[in-house]
Amino acid sequence: MSPLFRLIALVFWSAVCVLVIGLLKIIFVKKANDLPRIYHAGVLKIFGLQITELGLMRSDRPTLFISNHISYLDIFVLGAVIDGSFVAKAEVSRWPIVGLMARLQRTIFIERQRKSSAGEQRNMLQLRLEESDNVILFPEGTSHDGARVLSFKSALFASAEREIDGSPIMIQPVSIAYTTVDGLPLTRAQRSTVAWYGDMSLLPHIIQFLKASRTGVTLKFHEPTSIKEHQNRRKLASYCYQVIADGVQDVIYDRKPAANHSLAQSGYNRSKP
Repeated sequence: MSPLFRLIALVFWSAVCVLVIGLLKIIFVKKANDLPRIYHAGVLKIFGLQITELGLMRSDRPTLFISNHISYLDIFVLGAVIDGSFVAKAEVSRWPIVGLMARLQRTIFIERQRKSSAGEQRNMLQLRLEESDNVILFPEGTSHDGARVLSFKSALFASAEREIDGSPIMIQPVSIAYTTVDGLPLTRAQRSTVAWYGDMSLLPHIIQFLKASRTGVTLKFHEPTSIKEHQNRRKLASYCYQVIADGVQDVIYDRKPAANHSLAQSGYNRSKP
């Protein structure tokens, strides 16, 4: 399938899902909230993304999932596996098409450059968790080439300081690493075709990425934790950073046992651990 044909398929699939999710939000709000994972799974098929999962994802709600960030592809990968709301910078809400889809998926938008809004941002995340929604957070605050993990911003962990019904909010660190292209190990020179960061233009990057028929990505779920085990949010952020950074290196250098299970390219028939 040519990159152009796949790009057209992506635009068509996105337009259909925006329309359907928008209509269902008017009619059946709860049902509409189930559809984003179907959308992400469809994008996996178009992009040729094949997910391998390591470890066990926490199924109890709410859970605050913490992940490193490499590319816009992370949204589709994590969104196909985790039923939850993403946290994104406020300007994403103003992006054409992407912003609309993000709003329909109940993305939590935050102003990362305004320190005065930290309390408001914490309250938004806590409110969503108190509604028993899972939340997916990228505490690096930006994306990069995926070879390493940038330091985490501890302020974004403030939402984990409050308890829900007398119990601490559970956090699960997740390492994401892109590993193969068309069945061969991803090389350092190929990282820029997967990672999206800096001043890269989105459309040319997507077209370049679509030249590969399939790309392998690994999600490594680590043991859940809570702020009670780490005294304060700074130590919690430091712990999550180290666990995720080590997990990325483990995956890149294949230092751990084989996967528990895989998610097929279609993304629809996800096997349970």
